[in-house]
Formats: sequence, structure tokens, C-alpha cells
Amino acid sequence: MGWLIFIIFLAIILWILASCIKIVPQAKAYVIEMLGAYKGTWGTGLHFKVPFFERIAKKVNLKEQVVDFPPQPVITKDNVTMRIDTVIFFQITDPKLFAYGVENPIMAIENLSATTLRNIIGEMELDETLTSREIINTKMRAALDIATDPWGIKVNRVELKNIMPPAAIQEAMEKQMKAERERRESILIAEGEKRSTVLVAEGKKESAILDAEANKQAAILRAEAEKEKRIREAEGEAEAILKVQQANADGIRMLKEAGADEAVLTLKSLDALGRMAEGQATKIVIPSDLQGMASLATTLKEVVSDKK
Repeated sequence: MGWLIFIIFLAIILWILASCIKIVPQAKAYVIEMLGAYKGTWGTGLHFKVPFFERIAKKVNLKEQVVDFPPQPVITKDNVTMRIDTVIFFQITDPKLFAYGVENPIMAIENLSATTLRNIIGEMELDETLTSREIINTKMRAALDIATDPWGIKVNRVELKNIMPPAAIQEAMEKQMKAERERRESILIAEGEKRSTVLVAEGKKESAILDAEANKQAAILRAEAEKEKRIREAEGEAEAILKVQQANADGIRMLKEAGADEAVLTLKSLDALGRMAEGQATKIVIPSDLQGMASLATTLKEVVSDKK
């Protein structure tokens, strides 16, 4: 019986000792109290607490947390009531202040964000509120960050999730947006038609320019062809004259080589004179030496008689 009591007592002691061994995980912090008073904060790692005297007062999450608060009614400077819901990103930086600073930190942040939002929106008109989300976010984050410092909380970001104006104002805004879209559509259509007209005119202008260039090129080619034709004709005539002159020169040379007498030369001269008379020339130059002409006639007569 005594052994049984000893074993039970030993098991209870081992259980108590085991329960005093604590391992704090990453991104966690434990607030420790001794006899009801704050003793310290345990960080990540292995820790041992004194049995019956020390206790874990609060386990604190050091990760960044997100809280989505329900829509809050606010009134703008021009007396328009709307509902805005916010999303707050915060992180606990001091576990001791978080544990002892405020009873319910999340509720405190919610009420603080609601009052801060009302103060900011109360200084702005409806149109400014709808277009100044970034300004509202910045002002709210700065105000909440200062107010939550005594609680060991760091507000990193504040975002306006939804801004819900009254139904009548929302309908009027939709009509205004529709009219604006129709106006922009009309402007785009007019600009498109204008652009199309400009493109057509530019196309016609470019076509006319191309036609003029083509006509100019064709005229140049025709002039060059005519020029080439005339050059070739002149070269042909020059070559023909050259050949005729060459033939005459060859004939004279052959006559000289053959030892032709004065009668033959005279006969050739008369033949040339006859060809000149048969031509289309309006003027014929006759030698002034009539005695030479007579001698040429006598010689011709003798040549004819000899042939007979």
C-alpha cells in the first residue's frame, strides 16, 4: 500500500514538472505573472516556470493580423449620410502593453476607427469623399497608430473596403456616369469620322502625287526614247554618209591606181553632173570654164563613137 502511494505521488510530481516545461513557438510570446504580478515575457524557445507561483497570463500572436469591421454610418460635410466599412492591418509590438493596456483591444480599435472615420468624413464633401480614398486611408492610419501605441499595437495599414452612398445619390451618380459615357462615345465617334476623312483625303492626295510622278516619269522616258531615236538616226545618217564618202574615196583611189586618163575622169564628172541635175536641188552650180565644158563634150562624143 505504501509503494502504491509513493508511485502515485511520484507520478504527480513528474506531471507537475512536465507541465512547467514550456516551448514557445515562432511568432508567439507568453506573458508570465508571479503571484499575480507581471514577471516577464517569454520569447521563442524552451522555458521553465516555477510551479504554483508562476503562470502564463496571456499568449500573444506577433504576426500581422487583419480585422474587417462592419459598415459604419458617417455624415459628410454637405449632410449626406453614407456607410463605410474599413479593413485594418495591425501587429502587436509589445506583449506586456497589449496584455495590460486595454481590456478588449479589438473592440477598442473598432470604436476608435469608427470615431476617427466620422471625424475625417465630416470635414469632406460627398464628391471629395468618393475620390479621396488614399487621403482618408493615410489620415486614419496615422490617427490609429498614435492612439494604439499605449496598447502595444502598431497599425500598418487602413483600407476603405466599401463606400455606400444613399440609393437616390447612387442612382443619380449612375445616370451621370451614363451621360458621361455617352458623351465620350459621341466624341470618339466624331474623332473616328474625322480621322477617317483625313485618311481618305491623304489617300487621294497621295494617289494624285503618285499619278503625277508616274506621268512625269513616263514623259521623261518618252523624251529619252525620242532623243535616243534621233541620236540613232543621226548616227545612221552619219554612218551612211561616211560609207558613201569612203566608197567615193575608194573609187578615186582605184582610178588613180588603174591609171585612168583625162577622158575617163571627164566622163565621171559629167555623170556626177547629170545625177546632180536629176536631184531635188533648187540650185545647180555650173563651172564658169566654158572651154572646159566644150572639151568635155568633145571627149564624150569621141567616147560614144568609139563604142559604136
